[in-house]
Amino acid sequence: MNIASLQSLRVEAANLSLDRLAASTQVPESEKVAEVSRAFEAVLLRQILSESQRPVFESPYAGNSATDGIYRDIVVNQMAEDISKSGSFGLGRSLARELQRQTGAAQNTAQNTAAQNAVPEGHNARKAPLKSPKS
Repeated sequence: MNIASLQSLRVEAANLSLDRLAASTQVPESEKVAEVSRAFEAVLLRQILSESQRPVFESPYAGNSATDGIYRDIVVNQMAEDISKSGSFGLGRSLARELQRQTGAAQNTAQNTAAQNAVPEGHNARKAPLKSPKS
């Protein structure tokens, strides 16, 4: 058995549940954000599609049995997943782009703050106290 080939297997973000995805160290942060955004889009699409399936007027011809309800839920769930995976709705991509922009800005700010607070070697770390502005 070739163990090296097993170690090179890449973990796909779409194949993990959201809790495992959050804890995974093998999936890059950008893929995590993209998958969570896609999952959010699917939840929103489920709500939209399930509301569109509700009858406006009661009809004796509309199926209202438990079996019909289960079938409608299965169809709605599958449609929502397929639409979100295709990317045709676009909300998941927009959300991922915005989240990556914000988290990237937060990471850059943290790195810049850490760099500014770093004390060069041989430099006295004590600084003069700041003077309060006079009113």
